[in-house]
Amino acid sequence: MREFIIQKNDAGQRADKFLQKACPALPKSAMYKYIRKKSIKCNGKRMEISQKLCEGDVITLYINDEFFVKAEDNKSYEAASDKLDVIYEDEHIMLVDKPVGLVVHEDESGTPDTLINRVLRYLIKKGEYDPDAELSFTPSLCNRIDRNTQGIVICAKTAEALRIMDQKIRDRELSKKYLCITVGIPSKKTDTLKAYHFKDERTKTAKVSDKPIDGYKTMITKYRVLAEDKERGLALCEADLITGRTHQIRAHMAHIGCPLLGDGKYGINTVNRAYNIKTQALCSYKLTFSFTSDSGSLSYLDKKTFSVKDIWFTKEFFPNVKISK
Repeated sequence: MREFIIQKNDAGQRADKFLQKACPALPKSAMYKYIRKKSIKCNGKRMEISQKLCEGDVITLYINDEFFVKAEDNKSYEAASDKLDVIYEDEHIMLVDKPVGLVVHEDESGTPDTLINRVLRYLIKKGEYDPDAELSFTPSLCNRIDRNTQGIVICAKTAEALRIMDQKIRDRELSKKYLCITVGIPSKKTDTLKAYHFKDERTKTAKVSDKPIDGYKTMITKYRVLAEDKERGLALCEADLITGRTHQIRAHMAHIGCPLLGDGKYGINTVNRAYNIKTQALCSYKLTFSFTSDSGSLSYLDKKTFSVKDIWFTKEFFPNVKISK
């Protein structure tokens, strides 16, 4: 027999979801069978598969010890760099500036030096996260950015913050603004672009069409030109994603004849080489919380705006332009 006492970070989730995390060696089919046969109880009573757990609930499991073997602890965070640019932090969330070249999660390269591993290492060192003490929760990133794009990434430090932030992102109650440099100056100083987008899984690129095509999804991008360098034919632009498609800003600006400087997939390689730029000049630089529904413990964030301080390409190409934070 084993007992789990539901802590704050375990509360609010379905019973079966909690058990899958707390007992990874327990097959899902066996878990459902034990729940039906009352071998797994909540507060001494029959537990329903879909019931939401509350802080302080006691889960009692009358099952074999073999199912309590913990999954091998992945301690790849120990090999991650301790370099982390924290823009904002409180007890619930962190906002970090992800640099160019850093992946957010482990990918096919297998590198342990990822943004999430840097965050975990940071929180463990601060004593705010103990992997051995948590039954089912790990601090998590709420959004992701491409390896070669700089910008703000949100990290939830608690399960409650993760649930709220996931809902806010899903319901578009956050506003993210991007800065980019285009090769070619857009003919309109501000515009709302609409096209149709298709993600090609084989080539890992986006295809764009002006007309609807079966399998293509609507793509809408707003932009405004902040500064121009007519001698070099470059423009500093702010972009706002109305939809969220793969490589949207890169593909959409290239589609109108103004690809991003440094973009190896959609840009002009002769221009990129001339400026010795090997990654796209793109940064998710401003984040505003604009809540329109209940935000619980994160209500204090409503109407607050956070910005990246140092953007590598603005300092190099538009050093005299003051960016509104």
